[in-house]
Parts: sequence; structure tokens; C-alpha cells
Amino acid sequence: MPEFTIQGAGDLKPGEMKKFQVSGTDIMVSNVDGQFYAIANTCTHMGGSLADGILSGYVVKCPRHGAEYDVRTGECVGELKFLFVKKKTGGVKSYPVKFENGNVSINI
Repeated sequence: MPEFTIQGAGDLKPGEMKKFQVSGTDIMVSNVDGQFYAIANTCTHMGGSLADGILSGYVVKCPRHGAEYDVRTGECVGELKFLFVKKKTGGVKSYPVKFENGNVSINI
């Protein structure tokens, strides 16, 4: 797997997240209590940008319909609540992260 250093990701403060384009793929990088995580930025329900959502602890909530994902694993952890429908959606891909010398690197 190729490793990519994500410029600016190491500047994220605890509780922050941001979208980055890495080798043609939208990645959301988050900082939770000084630990960095990277997952695919696109919600599996209807393609919402997870980086535009709300980060609460290890869980990011999609701004479109509320699907929730664990930033450590990409697993869907909450039910989608939309038009009185409650269901789980599929998880998103997670990427291994390395944080060294203020730089965040991931393997794609």
C-alpha cells in the first residue's frame, strides 16, 4: 500500500476534523484527544460529506440524515433517522494512520 503524507492534517486540534483529497480519494481526518484517524469522507447512505458533520468523541454524524460512524473503524454505529425510517447503513473504509514529527500519513 502506498503511504501518503497529508499536508495540514497534523495541525488539526483535538475535536477537529477536515476533508482532504488523497490520491483521488476524499478522506476525512479527525483528531480525537490527540490521536488521529482517517476514514472515507462520503456517507454510504446518500453521499454526504462526513467532514461537514458533527464530531462527538469517536463518532461523526453525517449532516444529511444523521448516519453515525466510528472514526476509529469506519463502522456505522447509529441508526439512520430519516422520514420515520430507522435503519443502519453500511460502514465506510478506514485507513491506517501514522503521526510522526507533526505529520499525518495514511496508507491507501
